[in-house]
Amino acid sequence: MIDMQDAAFGYGAEPILSDMTLRLAPGSFHFLTGPSGSGKTSFLKLCYAELLATAGRVTLFGEDAATLDRDRIALTRQRIGVVHQDCEFLDHLPIRDNIALPLTVTGRDAGQDANLNELIAWVGLSPRARARPPELSGGERQRAALARAIIMDPDLILADEPTGNVDWEMSLRLLQLLCELNKMGKTILIATHDLALIRAAKAQVQARVLRIAGGRLSTAGADL
Repeated sequence: MIDMQDAAFGYGAEPILSDMTLRLAPGSFHFLTGPSGSGKTSFLKLCYAELLATAGRVTLFGEDAATLDRDRIALTRQRIGVVHQDCEFLDHLPIRDNIALPLTVTGRDAGQDANLNELIAWVGLSPRARARPPELSGGERQRAALARAIIMDPDLILADEPTGNVDWEMSLRLLQLLCELNKMGKTILIATHDLALIRAAKAQVQARVLRIAGGRLSTAGADL
């Protein structure tokens, strides 16, 4: 699904990330940890070709990311759902329409998509579907961001600090949703500095912890 072979990334002579070798297998669940500024977000961007490796190789679904043209990148990203650390919405649109934006962009009629209503219900936002983004709480915004990330039924879900701006109760609720997606066969990679969240996953899924330190990627222990 995602393969890295001696991959590196940097903006100048000094790389931010280096010597990364990793395989994210279908249906796996990974956490990515490391200090602030260690390169976790850059690592995630390599996984969906927002950034390209400056050395080594990154393969997405069997294709070398460096060889993909714009159209191939767009098609590949339909298989990857991304929950950004600071989720952004179009404030003038109801949250239902914000969640449906990926459908709209690809030419599908969101109004006729029965899965959209089911998805909104699954993340617990049915009563808030017509609310504008500024009216939502932090937890509601994060659940909306997750719904938008998976509306295209991706194979891989990347989440960058998805619980960073919510309380513990909401963190657990978001974790449960991600664990449910993993049990449906989705591959999950969560970047987080919250070790309590990682420990909380133990009872729900088998996960592995990756750590970035000093620009290098390592496996931090065995299965949780």
